[in-house]
Amino acid sequence: MVYDNKDSYTLAILVYNRPGVLMRVVALFSRRGYNIDCLSVGETEDPSRSRITIVVTGDRQIVEQIIRQVEKLVDVIKVYEMTRHGSLQRELLLVKIKADNSTRGAIVEIGEIFKAKILDVTPTTLTMQLTGSLDKLESFLELTRPYGIVELVRTGITALERGARPISETTFDDEGRE
Repeated sequence: MVYDNKDSYTLAILVYNRPGVLMRVVALFSRRGYNIDCLSVGETEDPSRSRITIVVTGDRQIVEQIIRQVEKLVDVIKVYEMTRHGSLQRELLLVKIKADNSTRGAIVEIGEIFKAKILDVTPTTLTMQLTGSLDKLESFLELTRPYGIVELVRTGITALERGARPISETTFDDEGRE
């Protein structure tokens, strides 16, 4: 799935690292009928805080409504929309590809071009790890699909704003703009 289309928005949600916070954020999306395309969460540089990265698809008005509703949740510190060009967005991909003696070399060569790491080799498969931009991962998958993808798992997008200032220090006006 490609997450960077024009109707796709990446939200960084800084929250207090407490039990049930993720459930409350996800439940808000569910109750409102919003679909989450991608979800990633983890502790930040401050162990008392976590960062939830969510990719949603919808029109601008719906995304702005989502942001306003998430900001009202008690344990939410800040919600920030990550733009494609103003942020660094990466994903981890693990993929098991059909490979025999006649195709293994070509698959390894494709992996080298994309700086993939080989994790496992069997007589019939090759398992690789790849991290990078969404475009890079999609290009890799496009080239390896003809060999046969046996199994595929993706972590979901993680993102950081470009520049030196962390999201915790970002200030917003009354309209939610920086």
